[in-house]
Amino acid sequence: MAFIVTDNCILCKYTDCVEVCPVDCFHEGPNFLVIDPEECIDCALCEPECPAEAIFAEDELPTEFEHFTELNRELSAEWPVIDEQKEQLAEADKWDGVPGKLKYLER
Repeated sequence: MAFIVTDNCILCKYTDCVEVCPVDCFHEGPNFLVIDPEECIDCALCEPECPAEAIFAEDELPTEFEHFTELNRELSAEWPVIDEQKEQLAEADKWDGVPGKLKYLER
């Protein structure tokens, strides 16, 4: 089982989760982070660190976010690893909690 980054990370990209990951399984895109399910060791350290509450255990993933499982797998194969905390996106606070942000995902 792995953890999955979902919709609320888009346009926020807080990286508090990256700082606590012991295996560097996060990958960074232009406006979103994903977790490599092959690298994730299910330690659960990242989930409580996400200010946007965008990370879920795969077996606790809300139904409306199920498609993010494959999206994390796909994009983690394309995007570079991020292993240190960075500033969130400039308008993160404005976008935090806004539903339906998948249409804004930049690849």
